[in-house]
Amino acid sequence: MKSTTKIASLKTAFSMRNATNFAGSKVILGFLENIGLNQALRSLGLAKAANAIFPTHRILQMLIIGWILGCERLFHFKSLQGDALIAQALGGRVPHHTLLNKELLRLGKAHDHLAPALRNLNVEIIAPQLPDSLILDLDSTVETVYGNQQGAEVGFNSQKRGRKSYHPLLVYEGQSRMLVNAALRPGNTSSSTDVLSFARQTLALLESHHVRYARFDKGFGGEDFYAFWESRQIGYVGKLKWTSRLQDQVKTCAHWTRFVDEDWIIAGIVMAYQAIGWKKMSRVAVIRKMPRWDGDQSQLELDLLWQYEAMVTTEEWEAIDVWRFYNQRCCMENYIKEGKNGFAIHRIPTQSFAANEIDLLLKLLAYNLFERFKHHCCEPIHRSYTIQRFRRTFFVCAGVFVQHARQMTLKLSTSFQNQWAWRRMERKSILLE
Repeated sequence: MKSTTKIASLKTAFSMRNATNFAGSKVILGFLENIGLNQALRSLGLAKAANAIFPTHRILQMLIIGWILGCERLFHFKSLQGDALIAQALGGRVPHHTLLNKELLRLGKAHDHLAPALRNLNVEIIAPQLPDSLILDLDSTVETVYGNQQGAEVGFNSQKRGRKSYHPLLVYEGQSRMLVNAALRPGNTSSSTDVLSFARQTLALLESHHVRYARFDKGFGGEDFYAFWESRQIGYVGKLKWTSRLQDQVKTCAHWTRFVDEDWIIAGIVMAYQAIGWKKMSRVAVIRKMPRWDGDQSQLELDLLWQYEAMVTTEEWEAIDVWRFYNQRCCMENYIKEGKNGFAIHRIPTQSFAANEIDLLLKLLAYNLFERFKHHCCEPIHRSYTIQRFRRTFFVCAGVFVQHARQMTLKLSTSFQNQWAWRRMERKSILLE
């Protein structure tokens, strides 16, 4: 359009019908359709009356689509209300955003049935992505609340001290970055609270898969926890708290093996150690490291300059191998950040604890569906994109439905910058049908 008309002088009219702001999301909506998400949600049960306008599976589908497209709170679903593409994906009608809170509360009342069903469905969805031997990475995070939601308590909160929060447990598969399981807990719980029951639940979900290793930080310590993995012949590497007892025993060790002697000096030992309250000795790998400050000049290696880390393990590896294997779980913080910034797992939608856990499990599904979509339909360069970048690059695009000769066409903006990559995703998604 060639024009020098001032923007303020342009005439406006809200007259475009069958339009969408998310025309680019057709690729992932088609992917969800082709893998049978709607049928899987229908199989969860919780049927409404026969004359219900929005059956349960449509509500669940609406929530998952909304979390994928960037809705952080329930009132953000208002932006999807008149969207023609979303209506097409939901069978012709979009639930009003004010209905979603009521529906989540209703689903919360069926928590005992729905939560296990959603967890089993999640494992079915991620199964094609899981490797032959799994590595489970356990962690927890703090979700601050701004009210008096059921189950929210004041606990450790580094960002908002003194505020109530939830403290969910999360477990990822360390090689595929898929989120295997999650459980909501009150904010005044420690990292290790209920972790044994959570671990049992996770292994029960993965009973048809081989779990080879588990990794966890120092918040999950304890001999009972270690014995749990040993009894199932699952190797583990876990961080240990650096206590004065451990420090005193390390000081008695004179023969350190130096592994790295470059910009950093890294040395290690493996020893038998028994903490207070432990009934037996455990294998502990200790790494100490120090930056080299003066290039190729010699320097004094004083004890006060060393930085120490200790890890308890079942594996008969060198200390440096234990340390490097443990450090591979450092990506956990990025995965949790993706869950918070991309899928709003820290946004609490209702006053009901049970309903909030159902919401957490639905966001878990949304996260894994997006990861599976990237693996099946995206080029390698795009698989590292966060969901926020993916929305800006591919999903947000103006489009309009046009019907001609009994054929419905979705026309996207000609200014769309990533047409070639988008077309590749579309073709790969169609091949899944």
